[in-house]
Amino acid sequence: MYKFNFLWLVLTVSLLLSGCVEYDLGVNFPNANYGEIVQHIKLEERLTSFTSSYVYGWLDSIENRASKLEGKTQRLSPGEIIVKIPFSDGRELQNKFNKFFNYQIQEKPQSEQTAADAEVPNIESKLVLEQNNFLLLVRNRLIYDLDLRSLSLLVSKGNVANANSILNLDFRLQTLWGAKNIQQAEGIIEPEKHGQQLVWKIQPGELNHCEAVFWLPSPLGIGSLLIILFISGGLYLRYSFMPDPKVQFAPKQ
Repeated sequence: MYKFNFLWLVLTVSLLLSGCVEYDLGVNFPNANYGEIVQHIKLEERLTSFTSSYVYGWLDSIENRASKLEGKTQRLSPGEIIVKIPFSDGRELQNKFNKFFNYQIQEKPQSEQTAADAEVPNIESKLVLEQNNFLLLVRNRLIYDLDLRSLSLLVSKGNVANANSILNLDFRLQTLWGAKNIQQAEGIIEPEKHGQQLVWKIQPGELNHCEAVFWLPSPLGIGSLLIILFISGGLYLRYSFMPDPKVQFAPKQ
């Protein structure tokens, strides 16, 4: 229950201590055979000292979930952690990402639920990666939806005008040749571009939709091309520079 209990506590305390949580989530996809899911969480010292038991339990649960997905974690301070989860292709990225951020939690029996449990916000996170192979290249379409509309209720109860003063959330996508943002509707905040990286400023209290297209070289297509070139080169050398054995060893008349 650390995920929801701690989130509830963070948001409640953050109503009094502005700018308490910095949350940076990214997907690094440098090539078609390897990538990393990177999560960087930093909690201000005021928050960690006020809720140390919850903080340590929550960060421990993050380390355990990352370990189950072959990930590694690094504790930079009592309230700061970096998580890196590797993946080998697009399908594994999608599976690991959704497992890590949508892990199942055993709910309390209804008879044991309190009023605070009933008010815990429901946060939905889903990542989809569609891939299409075009000979030597693979077209990737990444779609990420993060529903934080339930947080607006907590913000309104705390009389906070700007939800961004509570949580600073970023979603980053870094690829080999960069990515192109797809804007489906008006009013959606476009990401900032930093070199080969797109950065979306996630809005607490809203439904956030991130969508981008990027290209990667196709290992299968490139491998097939190299095999064809190797065979073609061998045949060319065979018939251009080597004598025909039937002619060379033909019997004399």
